[in-house]
Amino acid sequence: MNRELHLVGLNHKTAPVEVRERFALSDPQREERFFAAVSGSLSEYFSLSTCNRVELLGVGGPDAAAQSLVPAWAEAAGEDAERLRPYLYMHSGRAAAGHLFAVASGLDSMVLGEPQILGQIKDAYRAALKRGGCGRILNRLLHKAFSVAKRVRTETGSAAGAVSVSYAAVELAKRIFEDMGRIRAMLVGAGETAELAAAHLVGAGVSSVLVINRTHERAEQLAASFGGQSAPFEDFFERLTETDIVISSTGAQEHILRAADMREVMRKRRNRPVFIIDIAVPRDVDPAVNDLDNVYLYDIDDLKEVVEANMGRRRAEAARGQAIVEEETDNFRAWMCSLDLQPTIVDIVDRGERIAGQELERALKRLGPLPAGSADILKAAFLSLAGKLNHEPLMYLRDRYPGRGAAGDAHIATVRGVFNLDKNCTPDRLHGGRGRPSASTPAKRFHETP
Repeated sequence: MNRELHLVGLNHKTAPVEVRERFALSDPQREERFFAAVSGSLSEYFSLSTCNRVELLGVGGPDAAAQSLVPAWAEAAGEDAERLRPYLYMHSGRAAAGHLFAVASGLDSMVLGEPQILGQIKDAYRAALKRGGCGRILNRLLHKAFSVAKRVRTETGSAAGAVSVSYAAVELAKRIFEDMGRIRAMLVGAGETAELAAAHLVGAGVSSVLVINRTHERAEQLAASFGGQSAPFEDFFERLTETDIVISSTGAQEHILRAADMREVMRKRRNRPVFIIDIAVPRDVDPAVNDLDNVYLYDIDDLKEVVEANMGRRRAEAARGQAIVEEETDNFRAWMCSLDLQPTIVDIVDRGERIAGQELERALKRLGPLPAGSADILKAAFLSLAGKLNHEPLMYLRDRYPGRGAAGDAHIATVRGVFNLDKNCTPDRLHGGRGRPSASTPAKRFHETP
């Protein structure tokens, strides 16, 4: 059978960033080369490439991972497969499905519970669909991954609480200000931390975000990316008089805001409260600023305590999330097994209905003319009898099928032999030769006339 599910990959746990960069498939040309390389050897295929992981799924024979996925991956990246293998993990069957479900749920991420990976998987799925890479199995698998991720997120707290400094800063601000829609925010600095903070502020619904940076051009670029405003660094103190939340993350080596400066700002603000989050190292804001009335200053250590507490709660909830993953993985495995069983189940049902139809035809010929509707009643009764006779064998097949592989194939072969579904038993063998009943075969059946 060539319906085995395989997954190969590397991630932040198994490979350093330089290796992840070398074997990334995020470039459209590399991805195209990968799809072209596996399309002839795999019936279905899918690739996911992010900054923290590259994972490939394929449906094919038992050796598809080593013989198709890995060589195609290395070829697409322009690298030697042997340089790739030391960093790889490989999963097949149930383990492959379970790994994907954990990834989609954020349980395998660098930041436990982060939601971005689910969107990245959905984007990769759409790309695979456009190329015709996903068929019956991967379509089912990926849709199941989406529903598992939703269950984990809604039924556990594995994604609850801020676990990044930028997110924690905004979450803290939301606790202080009841209506974020009326709040004006300022970002001082325009690096990666400021970008993340901007995204969280916009997501929290603040009325406006102003970016101030020593390089004004960079401030303009960041502000344009989320529809905010920018101002030159020289306007910093003036703009402080009209700002409610300040998040500072510059690379300055000394304080950019001192107590004396802030005292003058508060006089112009008429002592209206201001919330300042200093996440720079070294600190941007003089700690003495916190001694001023209506100034609430938090530094990165304050936020780290929040982050660590939230991460501890997430880890505890992740165990509940993993239990959901295991349950849903078993459900998917049962469905995969049913694909192997389905042809045999159909053959058993068809055999029963065929025999019922033959016996009904004989019975009707012997009974002669019948009242209106009687033939339909007899037909329903014959088919019902066939269904009831098939019920226990079908339940046996479904309940005791041990799974995919050689053992499962042998089990199916036994059942097919018992029911003679492949016509290996000829009429002569069934009746002792020449198509006539043997001495051990009853001479009459229930439908025969004595």
